[in-house]
Amino acid sequence: MNIAFAQLNYHVGNFSSNTEKIISAIEQAKEQNAELIVFSELSVCGYPPLDLLEQKDFIEKCSDSAEKIAKHCDSIAAIIGCPTINANERGKQLYNSALFLSNKKIAQAFHKTLLPTYDIFDEYRYFEANNTFSVLNYKGHTFAITICEDLWDNQLFEQSFAKNKLYRQSPLEELMKHNPDMVINIAASPFSYNQEYTRTTVLQDNAQKFNIPILYVNQVGANTEIIFDGRSKLVNPEGEIVLELEEYTEDFSLIDTNVDCTRKGASLPTFNKIEKIYNALILGIRDFFAKNNFKTATLGLSGGIDSAVVLAIATDALGPEHIRVLLMPSEFSSEHSIADAEELAKNLNIQYDILPIQDSYSSIRENLTPIFKDLPFSVAEENIQARLRGLLLMALSNKFGNILLNTSNKSEAAVGYSTMYGDMNGALSVLGDVYKKDVFALAHYINRNNEIIPYNSIIKPPSAELRPDQKDSDSLPDYDILDAILFEYIEKKLSPEEIIAQGFDSQTVHDTITKVNNNEYKRFQFPPILRVSSKSFGFGRRIPLVAKHEWYTGK
Repeated sequence: MNIAFAQLNYHVGNFSSNTEKIISAIEQAKEQNAELIVFSELSVCGYPPLDLLEQKDFIEKCSDSAEKIAKHCDSIAAIIGCPTINANERGKQLYNSALFLSNKKIAQAFHKTLLPTYDIFDEYRYFEANNTFSVLNYKGHTFAITICEDLWDNQLFEQSFAKNKLYRQSPLEELMKHNPDMVINIAASPFSYNQEYTRTTVLQDNAQKFNIPILYVNQVGANTEIIFDGRSKLVNPEGEIVLELEEYTEDFSLIDTNVDCTRKGASLPTFNKIEKIYNALILGIRDFFAKNNFKTATLGLSGGIDSAVVLAIATDALGPEHIRVLLMPSEFSSEHSIADAEELAKNLNIQYDILPIQDSYSSIRENLTPIFKDLPFSVAEENIQARLRGLLLMALSNKFGNILLNTSNKSEAAVGYSTMYGDMNGALSVLGDVYKKDVFALAHYINRNNEIIPYNSIIKPPSAELRPDQKDSDSLPDYDILDAILFEYIEKKLSPEEIIAQGFDSQTVHDTITKVNNNEYKRFQFPPILRVSSKSFGFGRRIPLVAKHEWYTGK
């Protein structure tokens, strides 16, 4: 059988665009004599639709779109992802479904069994879990239709207390009782820099265990924080990758099951973490602007590495003609920082303006003199500068419609080294899920062919330049150490004692974790963060704002 699969970029709630994309791919598949075409999870409405699923008119538009798509399935059949209504008296109102379209109608529905409710996923909030298992019989072939998480039944708890396995049931074990010829898995599997290895392993293990080919169809594109990298693939019964679609872009392919399912696998490209993060961030920015109908961006360019990396990535995503930046030096800004910022803007052909904040800063300090009196210079005076810069950037944004990009990195966000209503401003955080050491790696990647980011911006000691001779190392451990501790605590969820047992200094660990916990209130007001790791700040990490962390203080 000739089966087409389409890896498309869907826009949540944009039914006209999503439907048009799906129909266009169906017509393309017809031209190539495909008998079946497969799309990804919730392709009709886009993923994740979140609380839009609670709106009646949204579900009605999903149903109407599915019916419209079905009218084009005459000489071809299709599998699409769509929420459907649970007709049972008990249970959640909806299923997360794969619809089989044939003879111009919705012929059969298959519902998702395993509903992920962890990290960024919250599917049990909306969907009822499937508890009946049937297969698709079409043109003499039998297909086991699964939806994303349905193949992840062997997944372990991220931190095991007693039980190891997350799920009680294996949908594929149930479906294999019907002796299918192939497994089709429609997915909305988000990107993280270690996800592709895990995802591929899951597919390979299932193919080998059940000695069956698996056609995996993922979506591509970004919807706010969540980035989908695509990489749809065909896995043979030996667990080898026979065919893989492009990453970070829409793609389409056609397979002949009689030939391709038994082909030997090809070697895959070498994994490059930094390159993947770079391309994912480009896609995240590009889709955030395109799907919100934003045209232009701005940011504060300081001469430091974080703003330099954000500007380089944004330039690749949007084009230099769509970006305008501000250089806002103070009395504490070094001449080298100003020169580096100007050089970068010129290297990237970016429009920039220099707006010194010294006069405004002095005026505000003078206004505060009756209150501050002769109290010593402190973080209050430092943060006035950051908030002045935020004010100027927001003024530019309001006047010209330039959307402000946040430039704080994950290390800073973790320990509270960012100023509320200052450098925390922004509509989108580009580096909020990128540790400082990886920011340096991104800078080197950007300069891989020629020097775009001035070398001095990369090698100089990191500094907020808010007081004389200030350096991050004045109050933080070296970033190699800081980031290692943060990774163990945030991503791996280890306790301070477990981290100290790895050889880290006890006081450094406790000081770092105290900073993380004490600054949760700041992160509640952080912009949406492009997710590139397995544990990003935001709705993928839900910590009570008023929690008392007695468990590690001993108090």
